[in-house]
Amino acid sequence: MKQTNPEIKNLGPEGEEIAIRFLKDKGFRIIHTNYKTPLGEADIVACDKDATVFIEVKTRSNERFGEPFEAVNERKRKKLRKIALYYHKHADNRAAMRFDVISIKRKDGGYLIEHIVDAF
Repeated sequence: MKQTNPEIKNLGPEGEEIAIRFLKDKGFRIIHTNYKTPLGEADIVACDKDATVFIEVKTRSNERFGEPFEAVNERKRKKLRKIALYYHKHADNRAAMRFDVISIKRKDGGYLIEHIVDAF
């Protein structure tokens, strides 16, 4: 039987909470968290000035599998674009769209946060 480390299981939601606080401190207005559509889910939908920003959050406890942002591959980017189009259609939102990535690494009891604006 495969065992799951509870620390790893909670890493995703923990990273998203860190990202939300980080974004709010930068002046973003959070519109949705874990925005679900028939096409998939966006971690965070936020407003930054005149843009609606779709934010993918990746959190890692070590670098064994590379940098967190490297997990946002072409397949994930394509999926987020579809989710954004769905959002704009159903929210009747005509604001500019942007796609950001927040990469979080645990380090020395804290976190290193990298915010990649307009990542793709």
